[in-house]
Amino acid sequence: MQEHPSEIYKTFCKSEYDVLKRVILCSPQYMTIRDVINETQKHFENEGIHIQRALEQHREFVKTLMDHDVEVILLPYHKKYPEQVFTRDIGFTLGQTIFVAEMATDVRAGEQNVLKQWLEDEEISYYNLIGEEIEGGDVMIDQKTIYVGLSDRTNEKAAQQLQRLLNQYEVIQIPFKEKYLHLDCIFNVISPEVALIYPKALMQKDIDFLASRYDLIEVSEEEQFQLGTNVLNIGNKRIFSLPINKNVNKQLRDRGFDVIEVDITEIIKSGGSFRCCTLPILREL
Repeated sequence: MQEHPSEIYKTFCKSEYDVLKRVILCSPQYMTIRDVINETQKHFENEGIHIQRALEQHREFVKTLMDHDVEVILLPYHKKYPEQVFTRDIGFTLGQTIFVAEMATDVRAGEQNVLKQWLEDEEISYYNLIGEEIEGGDVMIDQKTIYVGLSDRTNEKAAQQLQRLLNQYEVIQIPFKEKYLHLDCIFNVISPEVALIYPKALMQKDIDFLASRYDLIEVSEEEQFQLGTNVLNIGNKRIFSLPINKNVNKQLRDRGFDVIEVDITEIIKSGGSFRCCTLPILREL
């Protein structure tokens, strides 16, 4: 009988769509818009974040994950890290290895140390990426292919370093317009055959290349602003998505996905949605 990765590994991920078993989140206890990082934050800069509402929405998200048999680890939050809720960026799991990222901006520098402390306490080994800027929102895995978005958060040298470390994978670099912050805000692989995309942020040659690999669901400008690409697949075609992104959700359902609608609109004011808020460390086949 074939063993499942979850039975033999503490950490394992080889896609964005296998069954999610274990994931790291962090409560938005001290979330605030301190330094504007993208168009979404710019829009809500004066309005600010309603922390109590954000906390309630995050708790509902955590509860719904747990209701779907996902183990949720909550990292301790700290006042000096206003964007700590976006755990995806501080690391990423490729195969059996957790890579701890080097954060590109001062407002997020140090968040990765909270993750490292938890990993050390759990006796989980990790690879510390030092010297080249890279964040997990720019890293997307689909079996033997790793897409790396090139932005002001992740540079080409970091992508090249990943390729050297992981020669069994093909690392494909995807440059995009920097104002969109991370790759997962404009592109997201949700199955072996389907991906979400916001074409206006990418070069035509990259759109054509991705179209040769996936059935691309195009996200409108309005729904990109509402982070329509930033969904989370927890396996068996079950996807977390915002209720307000009605067209995205319809297109997902038309392709046979089970769309789990949870409202985290207070959290997306700070520029990230479901994928940004989750760091998967264990998916099983």
